[in-house]
Amino acid sequence: MSRQIRDVMSPGTAAVEPMTTVARAARLMSEQDIGDVLVAYDCDLFGVLTDRDIAVRVVAQGRDPQVTTVGSVCTRPPVVTLSPEDSTDRAAELMRLHSVRRLPVVEHGGCPVGMVTLGDLAAADDPRSALADISRAVPNH
Repeated sequence: MSRQIRDVMSPGTAAVEPMTTVARAARLMSEQDIGDVLVAYDCDLFGVLTDRDIAVRVVAQGRDPQVTTVGSVCTRPPVVTLSPEDSTDRAAELMRLHSVRRLPVVEHGGCPVGMVTLGDLAAADDPRSALADISRAVPNH
């Protein structure tokens, strides 16, 4: 049964500006126990930086996270987004089409208001599934 994204998304987002260093973004991810940050100027979504981006585009390439900016290594526009009114079926379709596990949720005008993950969709679809259990587990412990 399809539901609205607002019913399953994680509200709030962590965001940094494109000129923020990767090291600062990584500290923010660590502090908030999250795997991604949005890269934005106020309501203008510039990209998404994931922990995988840091590993593959910074560490594996020998770049210095103290000077490398998130804008230079994040996943760039067009960033696939959802609105809170979109359906979970639409989210699953976009994740499948773009091979992503999470999507920013934006209000009218592009202001980020949350994030929806593959785990959020699994928990909404079947709360007893293995993916739902994993998604609810305390991260990194």
